[in-house]
Amino acid sequence: MENNFFVKMHGLGNEYIVLDSTNIDFKLTATAIRRLCNIHFGIGSDGIVMKVPSTKADFGFRVFNPDGSEAEKSGNGLRILCKYLFDYKYANKRQFSVETLTDIVYADIVEKKDGKATLIQVDMGKAIFTSRDIPVNSDKPEFIGQMITAGDKEFEVNCVSVGNPHCVVVKKELDEKEIRQYGPLLENHPMFPNRINVQFARVLSDHDAQILIWERGAGYTLASGSSSCAASSVLVRRGLIKGDLTMHMQGGNLKIQIDGDWNIRMTGEVREIASGLLSRELVEDLEI
Repeated sequence: MENNFFVKMHGLGNEYIVLDSTNIDFKLTATAIRRLCNIHFGIGSDGIVMKVPSTKADFGFRVFNPDGSEAEKSGNGLRILCKYLFDYKYANKRQFSVETLTDIVYADIVEKKDGKATLIQVDMGKAIFTSRDIPVNSDKPEFIGQMITAGDKEFEVNCVSVGNPHCVVVKKELDEKEIRQYGPLLENHPMFPNRINVQFARVLSDHDAQILIWERGAGYTLASGSSSCAASSVLVRRGLIKGDLTMHMQGGNLKIQIDGDWNIRMTGEVREIASGLLSRELVEDLEI
């Protein structure tokens, strides 16, 4: 492929630019990330996924937020990278492994059409509830059902890591205005030294739940794979839902399976939006 080739894909409306680290001739700095993700001065995206070499898995994965920061993991980003790897012939089989910053995950191309992956299942690893491993600044072994104040409001929060940190608030009703107002306050709360992803979650039935998402470094988001896994894990942990469920989001739905050892499996669609070459003028602007 030519230098600076990119693909733009979305997982349920959560969109990423995909790059190959061995096929770009510029440094992906925080400034370059912000420029690429800007809809007016770049391509426009919720983040950047990058294929990188790995000595531990078939492929390596990096993911960057539109504010220029790096995330440990992204469920939608992982499925997007997996589609990219399969569709563009890096992966010559339907099952392969991917190394993230925190672990190794296993992917399965469940469905394909005309040689392109359409439905992808990813083994997301284990849900971790230990406070120090999330991390949460607390001497409590787990931070489940704990009260914290954000702005002028008190929230009962439940914290979990699925390779990146999450704070889940269980609600009877979901209000987009509320999460837009309090999501950034919870994200940057001093209890969370690495900041945190925020979900407001509502149980719909024994096998269905719904979330609104405030994503660390990205803001209000239509869908998120890791958020779906995190919120599902908390709802199962609280005994509010079964471990085989559908998570409903504004961008669409994901199937989540959680076993007795807290291993998480996520299945969902990914679609390609566009592909092309970054122009020389854009690349020059990235280096300013």
